[in-house]
Amino acid sequence: MSELQTEELKKLLPSLSDPGILEELQEESHVKHFEEGDLLMERGQFIRFVPIVISGAIRILRVDEEGKEVFLYYLNPGDSCALSLTCCSAHKPSEIKAVADEPTDVIMLPVHLHEEWTSRYKSWKDYVSLTYQRRFQEVLGVIDAVAFKKMDERLLNYLLAKFKQHRATEIHITHQQIATELGTSREVVSRLLKQLEKRKIIELGRNTIYVRDDFDEIV
Repeated sequence: MSELQTEELKKLLPSLSDPGILEELQEESHVKHFEEGDLLMERGQFIRFVPIVISGAIRILRVDEEGKEVFLYYLNPGDSCALSLTCCSAHKPSEIKAVADEPTDVIMLPVHLHEEWTSRYKSWKDYVSLTYQRRFQEVLGVIDAVAFKKMDERLLNYLLAKFKQHRATEIHITHQQIATELGTSREVVSRLLKQLEKRKIIELGRNTIYVRDDFDEIV
Protein backbone atom coordinates (compact mmCIF):
# COMPACT_ATOMS: atom_id res chain seq x y z
CA MET A 1 0.00 0.00 0.00
CA SER A 2 2.33 2.70 -1.27
CA GLU A 3 -0.19 5.51 -0.75
CA LEU A 4 0.42 5.59 3.01
CA GLN A 5 3.72 5.45 4.80
CA THR A 6 4.27 3.93 8.24
CA GLU A 7 4.33 7.28 10.04
CA GLU A 8 1.04 8.29 8.41
CA LEU A 9 -0.55 5.03 9.51
CA LYS A 10 0.66 5.54 13.07
CA LYS A 11 -0.99 8.97 13.19
CA LEU A 12 -4.20 7.67 11.63
CA LEU A 13 -4.42 4.53 13.79
CA PRO A 14 -2.38 5.21 16.95
CA SER A 15 -3.87 2.21 18.76
CA LEU A 16 -2.52 -0.18 16.11
CA SER A 17 1.11 0.16 17.14
CA ASP A 18 2.15 -3.41 16.38
CA PRO A 19 4.76 -3.34 13.57
CA GLY A 20 3.29 -6.54 12.14
CA ILE A 21 -0.10 -4.90 11.55
CA LEU A 22 1.41 -1.82 9.92
CA GLU A 23 3.59 -3.94 7.66
CA GLU A 24 0.69 -6.13 6.53
CA LEU A 25 -1.50 -3.07 5.97
CA GLN A 26 1.09 -1.64 3.61
CA GLU A 27 1.63 -4.91 1.79
CA GLU A 28 -1.88 -6.34 1.44
CA SER A 29 -4.33 -3.44 1.56
CA HIS A 30 -4.95 -0.67 -0.95
CA VAL A 31 -6.33 2.84 -0.83
CA LYS A 32 -9.41 3.73 -2.84
CA HIS A 33 -10.81 7.19 -3.53
CA PHE A 34 -14.53 7.97 -3.58
CA GLU A 35 -16.23 11.15 -4.70
CA GLU A 36 -19.19 12.65 -2.84
CA GLY A 37 -22.25 10.47 -3.37
CA ASP A 38 -20.29 7.38 -4.47
CA LEU A 39 -21.68 4.11 -3.14
CA LEU A 40 -19.25 1.95 -1.16
CA MET A 41 -21.68 -0.74 -0.09
CA GLU A 42 -25.29 -1.71 -0.74
CA ARG A 43 -27.64 -3.85 1.29
CA GLY A 44 -27.32 -7.50 0.26
CA GLN A 45 -23.73 -7.30 -0.96
CA PHE A 46 -21.14 -9.60 0.55
CA ILE A 47 -18.28 -7.71 2.16
CA ARG A 48 -14.87 -8.39 0.65
CA PHE A 49 -13.05 -5.50 2.29
CA VAL A 50 -13.28 -3.77 5.67
CA PRO A 51 -13.16 0.03 5.23
CA ILE A 52 -10.91 2.25 7.34
CA VAL A 53 -11.39 5.93 6.57
CA ILE A 54 -8.25 7.97 5.85
CA SER A 55 -9.88 11.29 4.97
CA GLY A 56 -13.38 12.57 4.29
CA ALA A 57 -16.48 10.90 5.71
CA ILE A 58 -18.81 7.98 5.00
CA ARG A 59 -22.53 8.03 5.78
CA ILE A 60 -23.95 4.72 7.05
CA LEU A 61 -27.64 4.00 6.51
CA ARG A 62 -29.93 1.13 7.44
CA VAL A 63 -32.06 -0.03 4.52
CA ASP A 64 -35.14 -2.26 4.75
CA GLU A 65 -36.45 -4.67 2.13
CA GLU A 66 -38.65 -1.96 0.61
CA GLY A 67 -35.71 0.38 0.15
CA LYS A 68 -36.55 2.76 3.01
CA GLU A 69 -33.45 4.27 4.60
CA VAL A 70 -32.58 5.55 8.06
CA PHE A 71 -29.34 7.42 8.81
CA LEU A 72 -27.25 5.68 11.48
CA TYR A 73 -23.85 7.36 11.82
CA TYR A 74 -20.78 8.82 10.13
CA LEU A 75 -17.39 7.21 9.71
CA ASN A 76 -14.55 9.74 10.08
CA PRO A 77 -10.76 9.40 9.63
CA GLY A 78 -9.47 6.45 11.63
CA ASP A 79 -12.94 4.86 11.88
CA SER A 80 -14.17 1.53 10.61
CA CYS A 81 -17.72 0.21 10.39
CA ALA A 82 -18.86 -2.12 13.17
CA LEU A 83 -21.74 -3.47 11.07
CA SER A 84 -19.32 -4.32 8.26
CA LEU A 85 -17.04 -6.09 10.74
CA THR A 86 -20.00 -8.05 12.10
CA CYS A 87 -21.22 -9.13 8.67
CA CYS A 88 -17.83 -10.22 7.39
CA SER A 89 -17.12 -12.14 10.62
CA ALA A 90 -20.43 -13.99 10.22
CA HIS A 91 -19.99 -14.32 6.44
CA LYS A 92 -23.36 -12.65 5.90
CA PRO A 93 -24.40 -10.06 3.33
CA SER A 94 -24.35 -6.42 4.32
CA GLU A 95 -27.39 -4.97 6.06
CA ILE A 96 -26.30 -1.36 5.58
CA LYS A 97 -25.67 1.14 2.82
CA ALA A 98 -22.45 3.17 2.84
CA VAL A 99 -22.16 6.42 0.87
CA ALA A 100 -19.27 8.89 0.64
CA ASP A 101 -20.49 12.14 2.20
CA GLU A 102 -17.63 14.10 0.63
CA PRO A 103 -14.43 13.23 -1.31
CA THR A 104 -13.11 10.33 0.75
CA ASP A 105 -10.05 8.06 0.81
CA VAL A 106 -10.45 4.63 2.36
CA ILE A 107 -8.09 1.79 3.24
CA MET A 108 -9.63 -1.37 1.82
CA LEU A 109 -8.63 -4.10 4.25
CA PRO A 110 -9.16 -7.64 2.92
CA VAL A 111 -11.61 -9.60 5.06
CA HIS A 112 -9.16 -12.45 5.63
CA LEU A 113 -6.78 -10.04 7.40
CA HIS A 114 -9.50 -9.00 9.82
CA GLU A 115 -10.18 -12.65 10.59
CA GLU A 116 -6.49 -13.46 11.05
CA TRP A 117 -5.68 -10.37 13.09
CA THR A 118 -8.52 -11.03 15.52
CA SER A 119 -6.64 -14.07 16.81
CA ARG A 120 -3.09 -12.75 16.31
CA TYR A 121 -3.06 -9.13 17.47
CA LYS A 122 -4.45 -7.80 20.75
CA SER A 123 -4.28 -4.22 19.46
CA TRP A 124 -6.57 -5.14 16.56
CA LYS A 125 -9.04 -6.85 18.90
CA ASP A 126 -9.04 -3.71 21.06
CA TYR A 127 -9.58 -1.49 18.00
CA VAL A 128 -12.51 -3.65 16.87
CA SER A 129 -14.02 -3.69 20.38
CA LEU A 130 -13.80 0.09 20.61
CA THR A 131 -15.38 0.36 17.16
CA TYR A 132 -18.28 -1.83 18.29
CA GLN A 133 -18.71 0.26 21.45
CA ARG A 134 -18.77 3.60 19.63
CA ARG A 135 -21.10 2.49 16.86
CA PHE A 136 -23.40 0.73 19.37
CA GLN A 137 -23.83 3.98 21.29
CA GLU A 138 -24.60 5.82 18.05
CA VAL A 139 -27.16 3.23 16.98
CA LEU A 140 -28.78 3.44 20.43
CA GLY A 141 -29.06 7.18 19.85
CA VAL A 142 -30.91 6.53 16.60
CA ILE A 143 -33.27 4.07 18.31
CA ASP A 144 -33.95 6.54 21.11
CA ALA A 145 -34.64 9.29 18.59
CA VAL A 146 -37.09 7.16 16.60
CA ALA A 147 -38.82 5.83 19.71
CA PHE A 148 -38.94 8.87 21.96
CA LYS A 149 -38.35 12.08 19.99
CA LYS A 150 -40.69 14.02 17.79
CA MET A 151 -39.78 14.59 14.17
CA ASP A 152 -38.86 18.25 14.75
CA GLU A 153 -36.28 17.18 17.35
CA ARG A 154 -34.93 14.48 15.06
CA LEU A 155 -34.63 16.98 12.22
CA LEU A 156 -32.69 19.42 14.41
CA ASN A 157 -30.37 16.64 15.58
CA TYR A 158 -29.86 15.56 11.97
CA LEU A 159 -28.91 19.09 10.89
CA LEU A 160 -26.67 19.43 13.94
CA ALA A 161 -24.83 16.22 12.99
CA LYS A 162 -24.33 17.59 9.47
CA PHE A 163 -23.08 20.91 10.85
CA LYS A 164 -20.60 19.24 13.22
CA GLN A 165 -19.45 16.83 10.54
CA HIS A 166 -18.51 19.48 8.00
CA ARG A 167 -18.11 22.54 10.26
CA ALA A 168 -19.83 24.56 7.56
CA THR A 169 -22.83 26.87 7.75
CA GLU A 170 -24.05 25.70 4.33
CA ILE A 171 -25.62 22.24 4.21
CA HIS A 172 -26.10 21.15 0.62
CA ILE A 173 -28.97 18.68 0.65
CA THR A 174 -32.50 18.34 -0.69
CA HIS A 175 -35.64 18.04 1.42
CA GLN A 176 -36.20 14.60 -0.14
CA GLN A 177 -32.76 13.38 0.93
CA ILE A 178 -33.44 14.45 4.50
CA ALA A 179 -36.87 12.80 4.43
CA THR A 180 -35.40 9.55 3.12
CA GLU A 181 -32.76 9.38 5.83
CA LEU A 182 -35.20 10.28 8.61
CA GLY A 183 -37.85 7.86 7.38
CA THR A 184 -40.57 10.45 6.80
CA SER A 185 -42.14 12.39 3.92
CA ARG A 186 -40.71 15.34 2.02
CA GLU A 187 -43.79 17.37 2.92
CA VAL A 188 -43.18 16.89 6.64
CA VAL A 189 -39.53 17.88 6.30
CA SER A 190 -40.37 20.97 4.24
CA ARG A 191 -42.98 22.08 6.77
CA LEU A 192 -40.62 21.65 9.71
CA LEU A 193 -37.78 23.42 7.91
CA LYS A 194 -40.04 26.39 7.22
CA GLN A 195 -40.90 26.51 10.93
CA LEU A 196 -37.19 26.60 11.77
CA GLU A 197 -36.72 29.37 9.23
CA LYS A 198 -39.49 31.42 10.85
CA ARG A 199 -37.67 31.01 14.17
CA LYS A 200 -34.53 32.33 12.42
CA ILE A 201 -32.59 29.18 13.28
CA ILE A 202 -31.94 28.40 9.61
CA GLU A 203 -32.38 30.00 6.19
CA LEU A 204 -33.57 28.00 3.22
CA GLY A 205 -32.04 28.19 -0.26
CA ARG A 206 -32.20 26.04 -3.36
CA ASN A 207 -31.03 22.57 -2.26
CA THR A 208 -29.15 24.37 0.54
CA ILE A 209 -29.82 25.01 4.21
CA TYR A 210 -27.94 27.88 5.83
CA VAL A 211 -27.38 27.59 9.57
CA ARG A 212 -25.98 30.07 12.07
CA ASP A 213 -22.34 30.04 13.16
CA ASP A 214 -23.50 29.21 16.69
CA PHE A 215 -25.88 26.49 15.52
CA ASP A 216 -24.37 23.89 17.86
CA GLU A 217 -24.93 26.23 20.82
CA ILE A 218 -28.54 27.17 20.16
CA VAL A 219 -29.87 23.70 19.28
